[in-house]
Amino acid sequence: MDKVERLISIIMILLKKDVVSSKEFAQLFNVSKRTILRDMETLSLSNIPIYSINGVNGGYGILDEYKVDKRLLSSSDLENILTALSGLEQILVSEEVEMTIKKIEAMVSPLSLNRSIQLSFYEWEGRSEILQILKTCQESILKRKLVSFDYIDKNGTMTNRLVEPYELHFSETSWYLIGFCLHRQGYRTFKLSRIDHLTLDERTFHPRDYLSGKEREASYQPELVAIKALISPSIKDQFIERYGRKSIGDYSSEFFLATINVPQNSTGFQFLASFGTNLTIVEPKTYAEDFRNYLIKMINAYR
Repeated sequence: MDKVERLISIIMILLKKDVVSSKEFAQLFNVSKRTILRDMETLSLSNIPIYSINGVNGGYGILDEYKVDKRLLSSSDLENILTALSGLEQILVSEEVEMTIKKIEAMVSPLSLNRSIQLSFYEWEGRSEILQILKTCQESILKRKLVSFDYIDKNGTMTNRLVEPYELHFSETSWYLIGFCLHRQGYRTFKLSRIDHLTLDERTFHPRDYLSGKEREASYQPELVAIKALISPSIKDQFIERYGRKSIGDYSSEFFLATINVPQNSTGFQFLASFGTNLTIVEPKTYAEDFRNYLIKMINAYR
């Protein structure tokens, strides 16, 4: 955490709590008491009305008038942030996120904390293994340093890459790194779980004219094909969640007709196969035939 982030955190904590000792601050931010003293001097010079209390129960506080007139966030705001962070904590598995949650919880009265929303994700063991790759990617983006790694594509082919890292994306269940591959001379998207032997290079780079938001999204979104499928009522809710109610139409007493877009590759086949006998592709015929061949290969693997 840099000094600016620490100063903002100190203000947020003091806006909620009456008095906080320098020892508490030092332990929370993992710095010395002398550093906290310098932080308080910086805040005072910035016209933040910090006051100190000497003695055993002493510490630092902010004048009550400042708290009343310039409260940055309400309890409801803080609870909403906690809800969002609690979900992020499960997919990021980061000590920094955990520390942020603890700091915000310290600003909310336990009696007023009424969490009406809870987020839950699959507790996949592999996410903790990806954490170091995620941290290295974050560091390389902030420091504008090149990264090199071995990358294994979906066909099992391994190539070595040297990349200018630009962004990390979390999509559905996976983390992705978007960057400019110097070997391929183009923007590429790399799934973190397919990266091995990641190394932070000492060489830095000057950022290129980066892609627009839509171009970035398209860089890792596969080509889609529109299909029609008969689905049973038992999986209707899953299609509504993913594609919306407009994707579902009446067909018969036993089935609904779903019109959806799916990837034009094995990922699309895997998704459709997950519904088992609750789904039958009717159009286009060529896609239905390709899907049938995919299922036959699955069956042959167990013969």
